Amino acid sequence: MRYVAPIFLLMLAACDPQQIADSVGRRAAASVVLPVVQNDMPTPVARKATDCIVSNASAAEVQALARDVGVVAGTLTKANIRTIALRPEAQACFAAAGVPPVR
Repeated sequence: MRYVAPIFLLMLAACDPQQIADSVGRRAAASVVLPVVQNDMPTPVARKATDCIVSNASAAEVQALARDVGVVAGTLTKANIRTIALRPEAQACFAAAGVPPVR
């Protein structure tokens, strides 16, 4: 039992604060993107599309998207989501995930 604390400290030290912040920001961004995408496709497909969009967003774009947590996404946020979704990388992710391409 007395070895638990040192092991926990080692595990905690292995965590990268930047990686944790990025993960939290991407989850927050996903919570903003999903309702927007759900307007155009059923939820299971929208979840896959959301993953593709968020994973292809830059850190600055993630921060911008995450600012809309808890509110309805505005026109700028919707435009940002569309811009990311139209990128070739996001389109390739959509194709691999079985998501119809954005038009």
